[in-house]
Amino acid sequence: MKILKWAGILLGTIVVLILIFIAVTYFISERHFNETYQIETETVEVSTDSSVVAHGEHVATIRGCIECHGEGLSGQVFIDDPAIGLLIATNLTDGEGGIGQEYTNEDMVRAIRNGVNKDGKPAIFMPSHEYNPIDRSDLSALISYIRSVEPVDNVQPETEVGMVARFLYMYGGMHLVPARMIDHSKPVPDPVENRSPVEMGEYLAVTCTGCHGAGFAGGAIPGVPPEWPEAPNITPAGNIGNWTLEDFKITMETGVTPEGLELTQPYMPWQMLGAMTDEELEGLYTYLRSLPEKETGTR
Repeated sequence: MKILKWAGILLGTIVVLILIFIAVTYFISERHFNETYQIETETVEVSTDSSVVAHGEHVATIRGCIECHGEGLSGQVFIDDPAIGLLIATNLTDGEGGIGQEYTNEDMVRAIRNGVNKDGKPAIFMPSHEYNPIDRSDLSALISYIRSVEPVDNVQPETEVGMVARFLYMYGGMHLVPARMIDHSKPVPDPVENRSPVEMGEYLAVTCTGCHGAGFAGGAIPGVPPEWPEAPNITPAGNIGNWTLEDFKITMETGVTPEGLELTQPYMPWQMLGAMTDEELEGLYTYLRSLPEKETGTR
């Protein structure tokens, strides 16, 4: 009888500790989601010039804005999973449900670079840590393009973060609140004239870190549905170490690797990278090949 009694006490204690752990995780994450940021935002020039707008569309394509926010930037459901939650990519247009008319250009800068909404609260799952380094010329062109798109009526539900996503955020490296990762005192970088291939690649490769990790060694991607495959190693220790520049370009343009593997959307958005210019692809390839070899899966 004593054994059963102590077993019951132990089980009850474990249940209580688990409930406390869940409650603490929920309340800390909720506090992070509702934290208010006061950020002085620089003004960037916004243009209606067709060449600037076209460059902005190019930036939006290769940096993944269109991949997430959908064609015409009208917004879409990015993840809908009972455990992860409902993660929404915002409608950026002037249409119903969009933020185009509500957000000033300064608000756009703050959302893109700092991951902070107009109300001062963090933009959930907006990878602003990847956009913070974008230089003034590209940022100006990007906002010019956003301002140029046709209004689309697309009212969407609010983002809802599930408990599994909260656990992954708190303990597993999921970037739900990139605003907490950013040095908000950094000014908008000035454009760099005549970047070397390595400099060009380093400038562009930050977009790859969300899936492949800061060290580009791949592995399980935090926060995606369980059916998603692991991201491959794109340091020279991976297959890219055996690819020529031409192999790399063909892979990005066709979605088929030299090994015959077909890259599948949305797991690997090769069409996004395939829209890069030859100079950009050469830079990205040169930079990735310049990295130290890392063990696959160490991100």
